[in-house]
Order: sequence, then C-alpha cells, then structure tokens
Amino acid sequence: MTTEHPAPSPAATSTTSTREQHQLRRGSLGVFGVTFFVISAAAPLTAMAGGAPVAMLLGNGPGVPGAYIVAVLTLLVFAVGYTTMARHHTSTGAFYSYVTRGLRQQFGGAAAYLALLSYNAMQIGLWGLFGAAVTGFVSDEFGVSIDWWVFVLIGIAIVAVLGYRQIDLSVKVLSVLVAAEFLVVIVLAIVIAVKGGDFGTTSLSVTPLTPSSLTSGSLPIALLFCFASFVGFEATAIYSEEAKDPKRTVPRATFLAVITIGVVYTAVTFLMVNGAGVGNIPGYIAKLADPTTFLFDLSNSYIGSWFTTIMRLLFITSVFAAVLAFHNAVARYTYALGREGLLPEQAGRTHRTHQSPHVGSVAQTTVAVIVVAIFALAGQDPVLALFTWLTNLGTLGVIALMAASSFAVVAFFLRHRDLERNLLRTLVAPLVAGIALIAILWYAIANFGLLISSGGILVWLLPALLLVAAVLGAGASLVLRSRSPQLYAEMGRHRE
Repeated sequence: MTTEHPAPSPAATSTTSTREQHQLRRGSLGVFGVTFFVISAAAPLTAMAGGAPVAMLLGNGPGVPGAYIVAVLTLLVFAVGYTTMARHHTSTGAFYSYVTRGLRQQFGGAAAYLALLSYNAMQIGLWGLFGAAVTGFVSDEFGVSIDWWVFVLIGIAIVAVLGYRQIDLSVKVLSVLVAAEFLVVIVLAIVIAVKGGDFGTTSLSVTPLTPSSLTSGSLPIALLFCFASFVGFEATAIYSEEAKDPKRTVPRATFLAVITIGVVYTAVTFLMVNGAGVGNIPGYIAKLADPTTFLFDLSNSYIGSWFTTIMRLLFITSVFAAVLAFHNAVARYTYALGREGLLPEQAGRTHRTHQSPHVGSVAQTTVAVIVVAIFALAGQDPVLALFTWLTNLGTLGVIALMAASSFAVVAFFLRHRDLERNLLRTLVAPLVAGIALIAILWYAIANFGLLISSGGILVWLLPALLLVAAVLGAGASLVLRSRSPQLYAEMGRHRE
C-alpha cells in the first residue's frame, strides 16, 4: 500500500519525527486480551439486566432473542469487510483511519470527531448508571444514603489510574470482572433451563425463536437496543497497534467477540423470556417499578436473595468494566488524532514508562468530571438523564461510524484491487452491511424520543450534536491541509 506525499519541508519533517517518537506499547495484547476489551464494553450483565428488559417492554416482547440473532448476523456481515481491511491496514484510529483511507481526509476528519463525541458520550453516560447502582446497593445493604455523584468521582479516580498506566493492568482487571459477570449470568440461565419456564412451572418453549415472535411488537426498536449492546465492537482495531501480530489478532478477536457475545445474549434472553412465561413478558415487565430489576426478580425466584445480592454487586463491576473499556478507547482515539494533527500535538504523546496514551487518558478523565458535575449540580437523574441521553447519543454515533466504515472498505479496495481479489469480502458484504446500518440509523433518529423517553428540544438537539462534531472534524482536516500538507496526506495511514 503506497500513498503519494508532497515533499516535506524541514520543519514538517521535524514535526513528524517528534510525533513518531511516541509509540504505544507494541505486542502487549493477544487475541483474548483484545476480546476482553470488546466484551467489557458490551458489559454482558449490564446488557442483560439493563438493555434486554427494556427491549422486551418497548420492542418485540418475547421475540428479543430472535432480534439478537438478527443483530449478530448483521454484525458478522459487517465484520467480513471490516476484518478484511484490518489485514491490510493497522492503526489505533480504527473507524477514523478506515474512513480516511477509504473515503479520503474530509470524511476521515468528520469520523474522528464523531468518534470522540460518541465514545465520550458512552463512557460518561455509563457513569450515571454506575452511580445509581452503587447508591442503591449501599442503601439497601447497609442503610446508608450517599449521593450518586460521590461514588462516580471515586470510580473516575480509579479509572484514571488504570487508564494512565500500561495496558496490561487494565487487561488483568477486566479479565477478572468479565469472567465473574459471565459466570453469574450463565449460572442463572442454567438454573432456569433446569427448573423450567414460567417460574419453574412449565417446560421451556421455543416460541421466542419463531418468526412470529420476532416480528411481533416493534422489531426495529428491539434491534436498536440489541445493537446498543454491541457498542465497543471497534475495540479490536483500536488496539491493533498494541496487538501481537495484528493482521491475525484483530480478525480473530472480532469474530470471537461477536460470536461469544451473540450466543450468550441470545441464550440468556431466551431463558429470561421462558423464566417469566412467554405469554407474560410485556405485561410482567410493565408492572415492575423499574424494568432493570427484571433479571434480579428472576434470580430471587429461581435461586434466592443471596444470589441476587451477588448479581447486584457484579452488576456494578460490570458497568465499571464497560466504563474502563470506553475510557481506554477514548484515550487511544485522542492519541491517534493528536499524532496525526487533528488535535494538539501534546495529545499524541505516550508515557515514557508505561507507553500509554496518558495525555488522552487525563483529558478524558477531565471531561468526565466536568460533565458529571454539570448533571449533579443541575439535579438531573443519573439514569433517566445522564445515562439515557448520553448512551443513546453514543449509540447513534457508533452506528453512523460503522456505516461509513463499510462504504470506506468498498472504496479502499476498489482503489487497491491488487490487495484483495475476493469480491464477497471487499464489495458485497461491506455494501450490504452499510445499507443495513444506514437503515437502522435512520430509524433510530426517527424514534429518538422513544429511545430517550423524552420529547421537546432534546429529540433533535442531541442527534444534532453528531452533525456538529462531523462538521468540526471535516473543518479540522481542512485546517490541517493548509497548515501541514504532509500530515494531511498521512492522515489515517497504515502503521506496521
């Protein structure tokens, strides 16, 4: 792969040399390490306790397991083109880098700022859920009432330390947390499978997997929640510069993560629906004071309150694992954009000892503290406002990035036909995935008020932020073109 560059001036050469001195810690992540970051961002227990019940309530009820199958199949089609690109292109900029090399620099700049906004929104929004979960747990178990933002600030401090240090430490923390949350979810699922459906009174039914259940209610709304469960999918490429043999690690980790998450989510939601009774689901969840207590309700009935207490504690660590994964993703995006001139040069520096993107980590921590403080001072609800508004905003942005990346893969291989001759991987699969993702994005924007459970100005203001970010990013690329033609030409380039 070659790129034509203008002849660099001595000053430009010096600037580029300075930027290239700061490298991430190479060869520190294997297939399972990268996979853990993807699964951590997906947060299995958080998805099953938080997202799945709402998808059942507002979406297609008992057909949610089928909706997860549709989501997984769509992501696997997307992954075909995505991983094909990964075999020929390595960059921690991931979606931004792919869009730049495929659709050119202005679109790449737009993708860069869109990614920064989206992943910051996801990370900061999750702090609202974390704060509410810890506050509720401490109040119920110890009778102590503490404001949610106190726990959030403590959590931010811990994440700041982990994000500042070398990546190995985050992997070790995430591996323990992810293994624990997977274990409790699977244990509950096995118990339901053994005892039977409808709180142990009937045999299991295959109805949740039938076409009629899939198309019942609102399938599109269910699909949106299912796709939200996979946000963080890009992490496989984000860590490509730190991976061992990225041309093999990224594709393997991508498919391993999607298949693992998809199988677990489909199986667990299938058993959740059976657990409460296939015909009872929408009504049963609607009667709950909070839909997110549905999984814990099943735990109380099938195993006991002692197990539910463990699940509630691991729910907190599940959200924390997701927050840490998104923090690391934002830090690496910031590093990539600083290195390539779309952010100040300081952002593209790594720590001398840890070789971590410490500047990006500190910047993300600072933004998180400011936004959380604003919501706390305004007296906004941590779940209904901070979590719901920002995570849905982030989901919209990531879907848009995935769609753009799909079309970028097509454009890239049309220009570089010598790299890959398989049209299924370079044209058909990414084109199908891109069209499907555009349709999902359009429906999500059209129904954004339902997703955030709000109306008025927020329904158009929040999605408009994505457009503003994209315009600013495209503008930043034009500024870079006039300021440093060499850096502009090298935007998103392949890095061995």
